[in-house]
Amino acid sequence: MADDPVVKAVSNRFPSRRHGKHPKKVREEKSKAWEEVKFFGMRLMAMLLILYLMFGVLFGLMPMPNEDIKPKIAAGDLMLFYRLDQTYQIGDVLVYTKEDKTYVGRVVAREGDEVDISEDHYLQINGHSVMETDIYYSTGEYEGGISLPVKVPSQCYFLLADLREGGKDSRILGPVNRSEIQGKVMTVIRRSGI
Repeated sequence: MADDPVVKAVSNRFPSRRHGKHPKKVREEKSKAWEEVKFFGMRLMAMLLILYLMFGVLFGLMPMPNEDIKPKIAAGDLMLFYRLDQTYQIGDVLVYTKEDKTYVGRVVAREGDEVDISEDHYLQINGHSVMETDIYYSTGEYEGGISLPVKVPSQCYFLLADLREGGKDSRILGPVNRSEIQGKVMTVIRRSGI
């Protein structure tokens, strides 16, 4: 029967029927598969755009580079910070860039405030000692740092590390300009919890 010329002619004319599918159905299935691939690609692009907007424009995500904010934030803890906030309050923890390096510090003074450190290692703002109940280290001046007292210039903040002995902050780097601030830390994911 396979040698029958009529069977050969019919099977050559309709090759997909040998496999049980009509050529029109094969085209429809290929078209449907292509539509699914395009739909998946569009969803993937939309998801990537949303992730870029979230973590490239609105938020930032970075590990704490050192122990400067210890014990509140330890080295390696993952920080989520908000980039669009433009007004910062005393006590806010900020991520900022100075000299092409990224630092983290706590706002202790804003523009117009005068910052000094007393002889007994207390932080003074506008002539008054600041009682910092969450800071466990004395606040000393750094040799080679900026000369105190200093008045915080316009559009600037004075930031200190919570680890006052050894933390690199505005006592060395000077006041931080608003343009150098990357964002305010909103939440911390502890590395020990991962």
